[in-house]
Amino acid sequence: MARYTGPVCRLCRRENMKLYLKGERCYTDKCSYERRSYAPGQHGRLRPKLSDYGIRLREKQKLKRMYGLSEKQFKRYFKEADRQKGVTGTNFLILLERRLDNTVYRLGFAQSRAQARQLVRHGHILVNGEKVDIPSYLLRPGDVVAVREKSRQLAVINEALEAVPRRGIPPWLELRKEAYEGVFKYYPSREEMNIPVQEQLIVEFYSK
Repeated sequence: MARYTGPVCRLCRRENMKLYLKGERCYTDKCSYERRSYAPGQHGRLRPKLSDYGIRLREKQKLKRMYGLSEKQFKRYFKEADRQKGVTGTNFLILLERRLDNTVYRLGFAQSRAQARQLVRHGHILVNGEKVDIPSYLLRPGDVVAVREKSRQLAVINEALEAVPRRGIPPWLELRKEAYEGVFKYYPSREEMNIPVQEQLIVEFYSK
């Protein structure tokens, strides 16, 4: 599967907002977006007025890059959300939040979603006591996500946990820090998901 391997700070500058792709660095004055909050490239300072299509495209790219997904994966989640009952946009965001790599990041076991994906891939994460190395694994209410006992001494995990008080834990998750585990309690509502996107624009983009 193709994935972006270039400088991720360019992505924040392109979308004109912090996507928090580099973990701790994004909270410091070393953040590239803080230094140069304009689009990359020779003409980056000249942001042209976007068409209706361009506005919808940028919203789609913003969310896709935030979760680190390929276009194929992203579109597959949208189709699944569209088949479900309820509001397509909200269903879409819930599916993204249910991903195992995202939950590992949200619980504070990793400083970024990319780092969380690597932890899952390398077998450091358990779900209900069983090793799961698939980042796209979808969690259900009641599932327990834990760090494998042999992995609890890893510096990257402990450094990430130290930053939890600043980042916070979403209400649909419960972190049991001393046990290196967390619980996916329920599917969140749109109001609880503090995701700075207008998902309706993404629905309109794919509905054309």
